[in-house]
Amino acid sequence: MSKKFTRVIEDFECGNCGATVKGNGYTNHCPNCLYSKHVDINPGDRACNCHGLMKPTSVEQTRYGFVIIQECQKCGHIRRQKSSPDDNFETMLKINKNRIK
Repeated sequence: MSKKFTRVIEDFECGNCGATVKGNGYTNHCPNCLYSKHVDINPGDRACNCHGLMKPTSVEQTRYGFVIIQECQKCGHIRRQKSSPDDNFETMLKINKNRIK
């Protein structure tokens, strides 16, 4: 099965912090707390039945920017998400700081 991207423009309420997030078709996580929901098998397809919260566990810097590593709190699936310019940088720093403790 080839990976496909389906652009879905939708607003959502964060399942972790309750923030209202304005979607742009590429939005895949809350810019406030960096959590998302496990709803896709391929980006935008909404084909996953898990719907668990995807907790940000670490942040990596690449030559293209930052990548947020998330783990589903329901099924354990791990996913890498590109960060967004709207993401709370302080939250990204806290995630890695808490990981090092």
